Amino acid sequence: MSVVSLENTITIALSVKDRHRSADWYAQNLGFELMYHADEAGWSEMLTNTQGVTIGFGEHVEPAPGNCVPVFGISDIENGRKALEAAGVKFDGDTETIEGMVSTATFYDPDGNALMLAQDLSQ
Repeated sequence: MSVVSLENTITIALSVKDRHRSADWYAQNLGFELMYHADEAGWSEMLTNTQGVTIGFGEHVEPAPGNCVPVFGISDIENGRKALEAAGVKFDGDTETIEGMVSTATFYDPDGNALMLAQDLSQ
């Protein structure tokens, strides 16, 4: 049995210079469908052709190509984080919340790969 119970969703977060341009590229070349642009948060998200898998674009002045962070959906981020921390999992800073949108918490696997938990607050 795992330490936390994840939802059947995953978002693959990429670092990009221009979210709108990236969304157009992924739509044209891979057939992904735009879900939304959250300009105030510097984030865009698209549906992939795989159920439960989305791709997100975080806009950065100096994006880090190759920086890919899997984001796992969770229904209760506070309890999930506490359970992982109790199991010795290292987190990067506090849980961040964009009211009415999402709460996220970045953590690391044993090799230092960044992973993230995300609780959808829009519902």
